[in-house]
Amino acid sequence: MSRAGAGQSGSFALSLAEFAAQATEAIDASLREIIIELGNSVIRMSPVGSPEIWAQNAVASQYNKAVDDHNSGLRNDPTNLTKAGRLKPGRKLKDGMDITAPSGYVGGRFRGNWMFSIGAPDSTTTEEVDPSGAKSKARIVAGAIEFKAGDTCYITNSLGYAIPLEFGHSTQAPGGMVRVTVARFQQIVLEAIRNNQV
Repeated sequence: MSRAGAGQSGSFALSLAEFAAQATEAIDASLREIIIELGNSVIRMSPVGSPEIWAQNAVASQYNKAVDDHNSGLRNDPTNLTKAGRLKPGRKLKDGMDITAPSGYVGGRFRGNWMFSIGAPDSTTTEEVDPSGAKSKARIVAGAIEFKAGDTCYITNSLGYAIPLEFGHSTQAPGGMVRVTVARFQQIVLEAIRNNQV
């Protein structure tokens, strides 16, 4: 006696194999998306040197703000304005103090030192500056393309001042970069899974 559908299990097995392949691709795509967002997050939050907020420039910053406030205040008094609504000649203060930075200083080296690696941490550093973070983001995207489920990847910044920056040395990132990103990890994962459903 023969059963209906006997010999057709191959098509069911083929459907399972196709689903398994799609699921594997979705997992890898989700993991890549997670890696890229984690990298973008730490880079985006990385402070870029801003000499106007450094302690050594506090007096100059305060003085320059006072000059700006004074000039703004002049605009509130109609007797200081021309018929066109501009300040009359000689009323505006054209004074200010210079903001200084160490000789040769260029902001963006910290952002430029985020590295990506698979298998072992990358402890290299570069002298390259990347104030926008675009080069570091591109480095992470290029590395993430090679990532597969089961691999271990690392996003590192090995500059000597990375740990002080992570733990509040900069007023631009008082909560750090890594710790804030880790706090968002579950949200990042759920969004990546939603974007890559099978």
